[in-house]
Amino acid sequence: MEHGDHAPAQSHGDHGGGGGHEGHTVDHTGHEVMFRRRFWVSLALSIPVLIFSPTLQSWFGFSLPAFTGSQWITPVFSLVVFAYGGVPFLRMAVPEIRERTPGMMTLISLAITVALVYSLAALVIDPQGGFFWELVLLIDVMLLGHWLEMRSVRQASGALNELAKLMPDTAERVQDDGSVQEVGVGELAAGDIVLVRPGASVPTDGEIVEGSSSVNESMITGESKPVDKAPDSKVIAGTVNGDGSLRVRVTATGDETALAGIMRLVDQAQKSKSKTQLLADRAAGWLFYIAVAAAILTAIAWTIGAGFSVDVISRVATVLVIACPHALGLAVPLVVAISTSLAARNGILVRDRRALEEARLIDTVIFDKTGTLTLGRPSVSSIVAADGFDEHELLDLGASLEKGSEHPIGAAVLLAGRERELGFRPVAGFEALAGHGVEGRVGRTDDPGAPARAVVIGTARLMAERGVDLGPLAAAQAAAEADGRSAVFIAVDDRAAGLIVVADRIRPEAAGAVRALAARGIQAWLVTGDGRATAEAVAAQVGIPVDRVLAEVLPGGKADAIEALQAAGRRVAMVGDGINDAPALAQADLGVAIGTGADVAIEASDITLVGGDPRLVASSIALSRRTMRVIHQNLFWAFGYNVLLIPIAMGVLYPAFGITLNPAMAAGAMALSSVSVVLNSLRLRGFDARPVGALDPAA
Repeated sequence: MEHGDHAPAQSHGDHGGGGGHEGHTVDHTGHEVMFRRRFWVSLALSIPVLIFSPTLQSWFGFSLPAFTGSQWITPVFSLVVFAYGGVPFLRMAVPEIRERTPGMMTLISLAITVALVYSLAALVIDPQGGFFWELVLLIDVMLLGHWLEMRSVRQASGALNELAKLMPDTAERVQDDGSVQEVGVGELAAGDIVLVRPGASVPTDGEIVEGSSSVNESMITGESKPVDKAPDSKVIAGTVNGDGSLRVRVTATGDETALAGIMRLVDQAQKSKSKTQLLADRAAGWLFYIAVAAAILTAIAWTIGAGFSVDVISRVATVLVIACPHALGLAVPLVVAISTSLAARNGILVRDRRALEEARLIDTVIFDKTGTLTLGRPSVSSIVAADGFDEHELLDLGASLEKGSEHPIGAAVLLAGRERELGFRPVAGFEALAGHGVEGRVGRTDDPGAPARAVVIGTARLMAERGVDLGPLAAAQAAAEADGRSAVFIAVDDRAAGLIVVADRIRPEAAGAVRALAARGIQAWLVTGDGRATAEAVAAQVGIPVDRVLAEVLPGGKADAIEALQAAGRRVAMVGDGINDAPALAQADLGVAIGTGADVAIEASDITLVGGDPRLVASSIALSRRTMRVIHQNLFWAFGYNVLLIPIAMGVLYPAFGITLNPAMAAGAMALSSVSVVLNSLRLRGFDARPVGALDPAA
């Protein structure tokens, strides 16, 4: 047996068979090789059948000289083609028959068996009446169709293999003595330090402890622009380091890495079946009964009308050939395989194919705030300097002092200083005042011999305790808090020096995400546990109306808010990233997790946006709409041929118009149907799922 023949019964699971095997893993690569080889061999063996066919010689006006045994060339070569190219279809029909779920394989088997039996009988009854040539062409077309299907599905499913190729086999582990040892990735453990050289792939998930660089994460997130990385930044296994050398502390290995999780989601999506595909599977089973009934009626009607003859068997075979639902088997799985892999390449991971089908119906999208529309970490939004000070000096002092702080606001001040290459002054007497702020003595770079300056950063209460008059900064503080931002004071030598305003920075893509949804007639809502002033400030910046803002909502209240919208008849998608978003993600008609968020949120979602770009919500809905449009077109082509041509094959037009079909014409029509479905499905590959600020509403 050739590669791929080891489990032929499994291949029908994705071909539109009658169900019962959807949990099986289908070896598309093995079946592609098998069908390809059998097609070419069968096609070569079919050439003598065609050349020596009396019917074709008559049609095309040529003849070949007879010689001893020449009359056996056509039947013998046809039997070989049937045994080599046709028998695999019979084997694949066995599980359908055994489980009483007849489908496409049963129909194909019935059609080619009837054709063979009729042609063999014709050798005795009517030597000119057989249609061996139609039999071999039918088998060739079936093999070609299945080869093309397996090839297309394999190519469409290639995202999983491409993801696997991203993982390096080895890593350079830094030993306790500072030396570097090359080890297998499987030998790494959490806490190990690995060296990632310029241009190398990151071997595992981790956190940078030394070095800075830009990392290409496009293979994971779909974002082509390299991401700058510095100490404390997280890196993902499989991404590619830029020009800098990095030392990374391992945080996850093996199946725990983000890439492994992505591969599981892609694999799960490719194994799942949508409602439309399940419907198509059931339709294939019903088509078997319709075909058998039509064949029986054809045999009875033509026998009554003209008496039993080989012509009756020919018409019965034609009906069975027309009924083969090969195109129906392609109509749904091929499109969904293409769309899920297309989505994965652009940072959209579909956990279940049903999600891709349901997304097109969404008319309301609820966004969580922190980590979804915002970056989820505080950053310095502005600095207000008092008289006698400037922003540059205040940030330099603040960043220098905050080097010793672990508070999120301190990290925001330090990051702002690093971005401007500030914050390198010497600090003495640093002290963190829990719940209040930090203080210390910061050296002077303009006059190293001058005494260090006493710097305090913290709350108004801390400043009051230090006797600092905040009057000049009161108006700036009120304005910041009215916009939902936090403000910390900085005092220098017991004098109010300024105000550092800190806020959770809005994602640069957030406003574009809301505009893209609005362009498709989809409402965007904001739900958050933060206060109303903060929530409304964020909503105003991204373009969400105030009447669609739900503030001060407890975690359980998010699910309740979604349920209320659903009760009003709306189809709701929830977009979130935190553990407290998991109940809402599960309640929503479509749960969308920001891939940079908590694992539990990702597990509770239907779709994951790997790079965290909220504009991909609109892209997901657009891809869903395009996918379903192509599927519906495919079903039209698949069923249209059957509905139109089965009655013609039965002979309903013969009494009035003298029109009938023979098996060859039936095989050609079936092939045309399959080609139509394949070409229409491949159109989906041109869909651009990349996030843009304002997507085309017609997509």
